[in-house]
Amino acid sequence: MTNSIPEIRDADFLFVTGSNTTEAHPIIAMEMKRAVGRGAKLAVADPRAIWLTEIADWHMQLKPGSDVWLLNAMAHVILEEGLESRDWIEANTENFDSVVETVKRYPPEEAEKVTGVPAETIRQVARAYATTPKAGIYYTLGITEHTTGTDNVYALSNLVLMTGHLGVRSAGMNPLRGQNNVQGANDAGATPVFYPGYQRAEDPAVRDKFSRAWGVEQNPNPGLNLNDMMKAMGDGRLRGLYLMGEDIVISEPNVERVEEALNHMEFVVVQDIFFNESCRWADVVLPAACFAEKDGVFTNSDRRVQRVRKGVEPPGQARADWQILAEVMRRSGLEQPDYQDPGEVYAELASLAPKFGGISYQRLDTEGGLQWPVETPDAPSTEFLHKGGVLRGKGLFQAVEYRPPFESADPEYPLVLSTGRTLYHYNAATQTRRSEGLSQKQPESFVEIHPGNAFKMGVEDGQLVDVVSRRGRVRCRAMVSRQVRRGSIWMPFHFPESKTNYLTTDAGDAVTGTGEYKVCAARIEPVLEDAPRQVFPGSYASARS
Repeated sequence: MTNSIPEIRDADFLFVTGSNTTEAHPIIAMEMKRAVGRGAKLAVADPRAIWLTEIADWHMQLKPGSDVWLLNAMAHVILEEGLESRDWIEANTENFDSVVETVKRYPPEEAEKVTGVPAETIRQVARAYATTPKAGIYYTLGITEHTTGTDNVYALSNLVLMTGHLGVRSAGMNPLRGQNNVQGANDAGATPVFYPGYQRAEDPAVRDKFSRAWGVEQNPNPGLNLNDMMKAMGDGRLRGLYLMGEDIVISEPNVERVEEALNHMEFVVVQDIFFNESCRWADVVLPAACFAEKDGVFTNSDRRVQRVRKGVEPPGQARADWQILAEVMRRSGLEQPDYQDPGEVYAELASLAPKFGGISYQRLDTEGGLQWPVETPDAPSTEFLHKGGVLRGKGLFQAVEYRPPFESADPEYPLVLSTGRTLYHYNAATQTRRSEGLSQKQPESFVEIHPGNAFKMGVEDGQLVDVVSRRGRVRCRAMVSRQVRRGSIWMPFHFPESKTNYLTTDAGDAVTGTGEYKVCAARIEPVLEDAPRQVFPGSYASARS
C-alpha cells in the first residue's frame, strides 16, 4: 500500500475496485465514508451492488473477469483526451510507449460490449480520476483472485503512472490486505521467492548473507507458491505439510482435490488456536496462542508495524508461535539463538532486512506504530511511498492484453459464480462461528441469485438449492437479490458444512499462483424435497413482501 489509511479521509477521488470494503475492511470503509461526506467523488467497479455503491457517484457493474478491458479502456480515454501527466511520465517512468500502443485497441465503446459498463461511464470515471490530484486506487481480492490477477494489478498501476498519482498524499496504489497481519507475514519472508524485507531469493548476494547469518547454506531454487503446493501434494512431489493458521480444506479452491491429496500425505502438522477442519488430516496438532495471549508485532495494510502485548496467559499447552517454531528448530538439531523474547526475533529481522533496520521494540514502545521503510534508528516513519521519486528508479509501465477467465458460462453451466467474505464471518470462520451472536446473524451459507434468473429456474427466496460446477455440488439457501448481475451468482466460503470451494477452480495466476475464486461456471438446481423456507432480511423477496 503506497499511502496510509488516515489519508483516505482527505482524498478528493476514490476508485474502489474488487473490494467490498464495508464488509471486508469496515474501518477503512469508515474513512471512505468520511471522504465522500466531505465531498470526494467515489467510483466503484464491482460485479455486485455493495454498500459503497449506495453512496458512489458511479457504479461500474462489470462482468466478472473483464477487469483488463475496463482498465485499459480508462487508460485509452486518458491518452485520447491528453489527460496524462507527460512531464511526470518522462521524468519518472519507462516503457510508456508500449502501453500507448496497447490501449489504442481498447476504446470504451468496445469495452462496453465486453464489460457491460456504459462507454460514457468509463469516460466520466477516467476523466475524473486523471484530473483530480488527490486520487487514490483501492483494491483487494476481487482484482487478484483471477488467472489474470497480475495483469489486473499491472493495468491499475498503469493508470497511477500515467496520471502521476504517486508519491503524494491521499493518492497512490493501495491493496487492502485480506487478513490482519498478512502484510507482516510477507514482510518477514513468508513467500517462496523472497527473504525478509522482499530480498529476492534468486540474488546470490542475498542468499550468501542469509546463509552466513543463519549458519545454513540456502537453497538457490525458489519454493512453491500455495496453489503449486496443493497440486504437488496430489502428485507425490510434496510429502509433508506444516500448516499455521490456515484451514486449507475451507479456503483453498477445488477443495475435493485438496482433501484427496491430504489422504496421501506422509506427515501433516497443524499449528492453530482452534481445532479446525484441516486437523482431521493432521498427525500432530500444536496448540498456538492467540493475539491476546502473546507479545509481538502486527503490520497492517499501510505498512504500519505495531506492538501487540499479552493480555492473558495462553490456555493449557498453547504457546506463542515463535516459541513453538524455536522449539521445533532445536529438536530438529538446528543451531539457533536462544531467543528470550519476540523482541530478539524482530531485532534479528531488522538486522538482515534494511527496510526495517530502524524499527525496534524499544522504539515502538516509545513512538507507537512505525511505517516502513525505516532504515536507521533516527529515520522517520514513512507515511507514503515514492515521495521525491519512484523507489526502483523508474516506474515500469507494463502493457497487458485482455485474456478471458479460465471458465466461462455455457449451456451446461450458464451462470458465473464468484465467492467472497461477509461482514459477520472471517475467512475460514474458525473463530467467528464460535461466537453465538455472529452465528445468529448468519447461521448458514447462501447463494445470491438475480430475480430474473431465479424466476426462470423456479427458485424462490430462502429455498434450498444445489449449486453445481464441474468440480462438485454444494447445497445451500437461495437468496434472491438484485445485488448480483443477471447471469451471475455469489456465495460466501465460511461454512464447512456447505463448502463453497468444492465448486471453485484451482486454475491460478501464472505469476502468483492465486486461484480464480472470482469466476467459475456453475448452475443452480432447485431442491424439490419439502424444506422450511427462510426469507433473508433485506433480500428481494422480503422487500417485495
